[in-house]
Amino acid sequence: MKSHENDEIDLEGGKLVKDKDKPTRSKGVIRVQNQALLSGIAYCISSCSMILVNKYVLSSYDFNAGISLMLYQNFISVIIVSMLRFLGLISTEPLTWRLIKVWLPVNIIFVGMLITSMFSLKYINVAMVTVLKNVTNVITALGEMYLFQKDHDSRVWAALFLMIISAISGGITDLSFHAVGYSWQLVNCFLTASYSLTLRRVMDTAKQVTKSGNLNEFSMVMLNNTLSLPLGLILIFVFNEVDYLTRTPLLRLPTFWLVVTMSGFLGLAISFTSMWFLHQTGATTYSLVGSLNKIPLSVAGILLFHVPTSLQNSASIFFGLLAGVIFARAKMRERS
Repeated sequence: MKSHENDEIDLEGGKLVKDKDKPTRSKGVIRVQNQALLSGIAYCISSCSMILVNKYVLSSYDFNAGISLMLYQNFISVIIVSMLRFLGLISTEPLTWRLIKVWLPVNIIFVGMLITSMFSLKYINVAMVTVLKNVTNVITALGEMYLFQKDHDSRVWAALFLMIISAISGGITDLSFHAVGYSWQLVNCFLTASYSLTLRRVMDTAKQVTKSGNLNEFSMVMLNNTLSLPLGLILIFVFNEVDYLTRTPLLRLPTFWLVVTMSGFLGLAISFTSMWFLHQTGATTYSLVGSLNKIPLSVAGILLFHVPTSLQNSASIFFGLLAGVIFARAKMRERS
């Protein structure tokens, strides 16, 4: 089995991102630059908006059914992708039993990753969630060492060390610290890293059982979201969200349905815009912009949700975001 140890994982979209920059060639340089700028703006807006809207639903509306929210969002993604496939605008691999059996372990981790993200986001402010997610990079790097025998240079390890320090200092100085939220976020970091590492092992096997011998972005979106539906239904009963859903008045509010439906569209938009942006630029630009994008996201999260903060906590958050940018640059140099 060919190893994907030199590939990047886009954890938001759940796809492999090749090391090499492959910018799209066009007849006009201006056209390429405009496409790259437009796709980059679309990717940044969709990724930031998704997290902020989820935070709004879970905290401002005080919606206590994160699994149901995840299920509804994934259902919307399945419907839209199915419609696009029916219209002939995209192509996806058929869901065969062989493909489902190969992909199921990845999907279980994927569902756990989304659910724990919902649980943590309800209790932790957006800025701290962004900083704490850096721990995922540390776990992934350690996993790459043991599973793929991949060595990282000193700059990468230095950036990872800065991430750990910023996460610890951010937690200590967090005025809205919530032990339950931090616990869920730690579990989320392990699941996200596990998803990344497992995806690398399963990808080639999955391609071998498809009819075309390939597995594109749309197929992965369809596969992950479709398989998440029955598992999500089971978890709704396990966590007794059905009782909450029958009692909450939120489901009778049209504005609530408008917001949660928007979150479903944004979830799918992240997959589409990230693929578009990557196609227009390349892995290095994509990675760096993804790290820089966390800065306005954190600021927006603090301002929009009136998060109480201190100079020490703000410095820790900025330090963590800066560590993310340093990590992205270090990975670029390592790949080159």
